[in-house]
Amino acid sequence: MRPNESFVGQPIRSLQQMLRVIGENDDRLPSVVPDGIYGNDTVRAVSAFQRSVGLPATGIADQDTWDAIVARYEPALVEQGEAEPLRIILDPGQVIRRGERNPNLYIVQAILIVLSEQYAGILPPSMNGILDIATADSLASFQQMNLIPATGELDKHTWKQLALHYPLAANSANGRE
Repeated sequence: MRPNESFVGQPIRSLQQMLRVIGENDDRLPSVVPDGIYGNDTVRAVSAFQRSVGLPATGIADQDTWDAIVARYEPALVEQGEAEPLRIILDPGQVIRRGERNPNLYIVQAILIVLSEQYAGILPPSMNGILDIATADSLASFQQMNLIPATGELDKHTWKQLALHYPLAANSANGRE
C-alpha cells in the first residue's frame, strides 16, 4: 500500500495515493485516483480532508495540510494491511517438554483453545504458560491430526503446523459470532 517507487519525485501522485489510503477508512473523504494531475477530484479530496481535520477547506495542499495527511497516512496503512506476523523464536533443536514453563506456551495454549473450538479431537488446555498434562494432551492430539510424532512437546515442526492452522480456525470462529 505504500506509494510505488515510481511516485518518488511525484508529489501530486504521492498526495493522491496517501489520500486514497486514508479514505479507505474514512467515508467523509472521496476516493481519488493517483494520476498525478491536481484536478477537481484532488481538490475535492484535499478539501474534504482539510474539513475532517479542522483545517481551512481551501483544496490547496499547503504545508499544514501535507503534514496532517502524512500524519494520518501511516496509521491508515497499518489499518489496511495484514497484522504483523508473530515469529516465535525457538533455538535450533529446542523442544519444550512436559513440566517446563515458557512464555511462548501462553501463545500456544491460546492457539490450542481456538483450535479446540474447530477440531473436536483437541481439548482446550488452561492458560498457565506451563506445558502441563492438559497442554501436552492437546498438543499430542494436534500433532496426531497433522501426522507428526505425537510427543505432546513443542518443537519447531509443531509450531509451524500450529501457525498454519490458527489463521483459518480463528477466522472461522469469528465468522460464527
